Amino acid sequence: MGNDKTEILDLVREYHRSNASSGFVPGITSVMASGAVLDEDDRVALVEAALDMRIAAGPSSRKLERALAKYFGLRKAHLTNSGSSANLLALSSLTSPQLEDSRLVPGDEVVTVAAGFPTTVNPIIQNGLVPVFTDIEIGTYNPTPERIEQAIGPRTRAIMVAHALGNPYAVEEIAQIADDHGLFLIEDNCDALGSTYKGRLTGTFGDLATESFYPAHHITMGEGGVVLTDNLALARIVESMRDWGRDCWCEPAEDNRCFKRFEHQMGTLPAGYDHKYIFSHVGYNLKSTDVQAALGLQQLTHIDEFGKARRHNWARLREGLDGLPHLVLPEATPGSDPSWFGFAITVVPGAPFAPGALIDHLEYSKVATRRFFAGNLTRHPAYEGQKFRVSGPLTNSDITTERTFWIGVFPGLTDEMIDYSISTISEFVTLPH
Repeated sequence: MGNDKTEILDLVREYHRSNASSGFVPGITSVMASGAVLDEDDRVALVEAALDMRIAAGPSSRKLERALAKYFGLRKAHLTNSGSSANLLALSSLTSPQLEDSRLVPGDEVVTVAAGFPTTVNPIIQNGLVPVFTDIEIGTYNPTPERIEQAIGPRTRAIMVAHALGNPYAVEEIAQIADDHGLFLIEDNCDALGSTYKGRLTGTFGDLATESFYPAHHITMGEGGVVLTDNLALARIVESMRDWGRDCWCEPAEDNRCFKRFEHQMGTLPAGYDHKYIFSHVGYNLKSTDVQAALGLQQLTHIDEFGKARRHNWARLREGLDGLPHLVLPEATPGSDPSWFGFAITVVPGAPFAPGALIDHLEYSKVATRRFFAGNLTRHPAYEGQKFRVSGPLTNSDITTERTFWIGVFPGLTDEMIDYSISTISEFVTLPH
């Protein structure tokens, strides 16, 4: 059977090579905004896990959790089925009764930004908490420490902010603000895997951090995410809430790791009730599978290579577009080294062309664009009637809604593709309008 498996995997490699993509044709081949970069080893990892029928969380999941914790230098990593679920778990863990007086309760406030992706904000609302929206800066697309501090009020208990398009916010300073005010800090690091701030990896400053392994992100599991923490008490809560809310910590198909399976008495349950079926949290089932984790393990070996490619592509775009009129080009936050997720462009007010016209030109030319996610979330129908507080004017959030978009820098793009993106933008911007 071992030989049969080897033969199958050899055929998988042959299949992968025979389906290699053709070359780039300007105006015909799409210059994608994002996408997974998958090689034959990735394909083999997926197929091998499927051949072994590892259909639930198992050895690859545990190995990937340990590898991610080691990469970040943190004590615990818990895989999830998505980055959105990771955000939900991270925030929900702070509502646990096990935190006693430190727990977040309905009506407490969480400071965040108005311009971003909904799943940074949705867990706040889903837990009965109140988002406090702050503005961002054009260019870095991040909040400043001053804006964050100004947003803190008597009921503020936490800060939850994403690093925008891989560009770190001033996370060391914001972590200090959180510490000074006795607040929790959650880093949404889903777009910034491998970015650093003052020489330290983002995702290591907060009480909790999250990553996404969706195909658009730095590495992929297809679908997947992780919650990271150095706090063992929080890690235990995250694990419980991820795994149905159970109190037991045995792995699937494992029994009695604590050697006290029938010796517990919790709640008003009878003494000796099976610990595998005692629930200490109102939880979810947000686990990933071993097939996903097998791919994630292989992708993790490329993390430095992928980060180098993202930085290269971003720098090539930045140099090629520098000096063009009517555009605000992105800037790295001082002290940071971003592993970029995308290249943001803002069309300045008063430009002789509308942002939509430039976007239409790019899309027609097969250069894919994306808006700056939701822009100002307070303007979306989903948040009509929701309780939130706004700290200061959201002027720049509105500008990003109306005038900002981004194009790709992911490792699947070649220099030829990047140069085509540059020339496509340049020819439109410099035309008489």
